Amino acid sequence: MALRWGICSAGKISHDFACGLSTLDSSLHTIGAVAARSLENAKEFAELHKIPTAYGSYEELAADDNIDVIYIGSVNSAHRDLCLLFLNHNRNVICEKPLSLNVKQANEIISLAKRKDVFFMEAVWSRFFPVYEKVREIISGGQIGEVKLMRANFVEPIFRKGWRMKKELGGGAAYDIGIYPLQLALMAFNDEEPTSVTVSGHLMEGGVDECGNITLLYPGNRMAALLYSGLCTLTNDAEIACTNGLIKIYSPCWCPTQMDVTNLETGKTDNFHFTLPTPRVSPNFDNSEGLRYEAEAVRQAIKEGKKEHALMSHKTSLLLASTLEKVRNSLGYVVEGDSVPK
Repeated sequence: MALRWGICSAGKISHDFACGLSTLDSSLHTIGAVAARSLENAKEFAELHKIPTAYGSYEELAADDNIDVIYIGSVNSAHRDLCLLFLNHNRNVICEKPLSLNVKQANEIISLAKRKDVFFMEAVWSRFFPVYEKVREIISGGQIGEVKLMRANFVEPIFRKGWRMKKELGGGAAYDIGIYPLQLALMAFNDEEPTSVTVSGHLMEGGVDECGNITLLYPGNRMAALLYSGLCTLTNDAEIACTNGLIKIYSPCWCPTQMDVTNLETGKTDNFHFTLPTPRVSPNFDNSEGLRYEAEAVRQAIKEGKKEHALMSHKTSLLLASTLEKVRNSLGYVVEGDSVPK
């Protein structure tokens, strides 16, 4: 039986999520309804993606008993309230990254999900890509030794759109793009909490961060160097250096289809390439067809009765939120509820 999705918000990322779903078996995935603040926008979205029901309020979607799981693709500042809305209606939920604006909100959301005993996950789609699966396989198998150093870039001119420059909407580069190299670094080090998080960077006039250079330190002389900026462009690849080899993830490293693995002992380099299917409707962002991977992972988890997914667990979301909060605070970007040291 198909997992019946409800789409919360009719913006660009929700459009892309629907595109990703369209590449999956329709007997396993279907979109039952979409909700937006404007009924007109919801109807337009529903027509484009062939969705039978459109709502002009999120409360109507929350009350729809024909929906199995909600995907939240709203603006960042609305994530907390929307998560609480759907969880209080006992809905399974996945919410776009960042899960919340800070750790306090993340704890509130996850605590409610546990009390309601429903499936809940922060939708960090990167972790479900085949390239990331291969990276985890190589690291956990020790094929090229222990991870010692990693670096990753996400440098894209995202500030052409107004809301990303507005603090009250959860704008800024860290929430939007810096989170991607950060989650990759955490994954490379097996979601271990770093002993040190240091950042240098700049704020914009509105108080949100424009760019940052993050260094994570770990026991055993291990470290990660992460660069992000929302005003310019670089090659957005990543490298993970191990004691006996190197993993190179090609750009875009947050949704990659290609990687190399070099074994320093043998001198051999293996290339891995994964193709993405073509959706019926074109997405807005790079490789958004790959949203299919997290959607199928969610279906499998719900089918098995799980309340979270091991690849993006509640614990990992809290670690990501905590580290991201440290990054923002170090740059002087503080929001209500942050645990800023006195």
